[in-house]
Amino acid sequence: MAAPDSLSPDQRLDIDRVSALLTTSVVGQRIRHFVKTTSTMDEARRLAEDGAPHGTVVVADEQTAGRGTKGRIWVSPPGQSIHATIIVRPDTEQLKRLSIVSPVAATDAVRATTPLEPTIKWPNDVQIEQRKLGGILIEAEWRDAQPVYALVGIGLNVNFDPAPWATQIDRPATSLMIELGARRQREPVLAALLNAFENRYGQAGASELHETWTARLDTLGREVTVTLSTGERIDGAAVAVEDAGALILRTADGEQRTFIAGEVTVREARANPLPPGGKPPRKG
Repeated sequence: MAAPDSLSPDQRLDIDRVSALLTTSVVGQRIRHFVKTTSTMDEARRLAEDGAPHGTVVVADEQTAGRGTKGRIWVSPPGQSIHATIIVRPDTEQLKRLSIVSPVAATDAVRATTPLEPTIKWPNDVQIEQRKLGGILIEAEWRDAQPVYALVGIGLNVNFDPAPWATQIDRPATSLMIELGARRQREPVLAALLNAFENRYGQAGASELHETWTARLDTLGREVTVTLSTGERIDGAAVAVEDAGALILRTADGEQRTFIAGEVTVREARANPLPPGGKPPRKG
């Protein structure tokens, strides 16, 4: 059940304005707006279980229990950012590529509505020069070895000031307001996000999507540490990514290891950026 709210009407998302800015045929044509709720992921899961169709979107001005990956808290103070979950009903191949579609769409939205050019930290962070601007959380429901639905949670910091929340944030954060020096309206950014998501979802598996994603991946060409859910830490150079999104690491002994999930920490500045495509330059 949604929690009581205290936001004034002018601080709330104007969903009619968002709808007027949409160019989609499916994504965002049904939007469920909460001024205050625990989590858009929780609300979207309830709707998906009740049969909500592909492209249904849940948004909230405030989340009291927002979450990121690995159970982390996603700080969601009222009226400052975009907290959205998109319900998708993918086939297996589309599901595999949601981790590519989603961050590319998020960076598309920022690029379409601001002069900023955010990059992607593998696998799910949107950033500006190593400062976190947004994040992606994807959860899927399977039955009889087939995906029934997936929930794509996307958070983008718009007018968020991370300073008061420093003890709850795991890495340096930023927002459109901080980067641009002025507050931004959230509606155009949300509409651009939904437009971009529908477009990129339609490109799942296509070379154009993969090339754009690879070009925006700030992780490639860096010395990194990958921390697995078991706690194991592997050091190496991020040399490439696979078509479905896995990261390929070359360790100090020359072994190549492939990861479909993990926490990446950059260990040093990029020395020799890789060309688009993520392949190291040929030697000799």
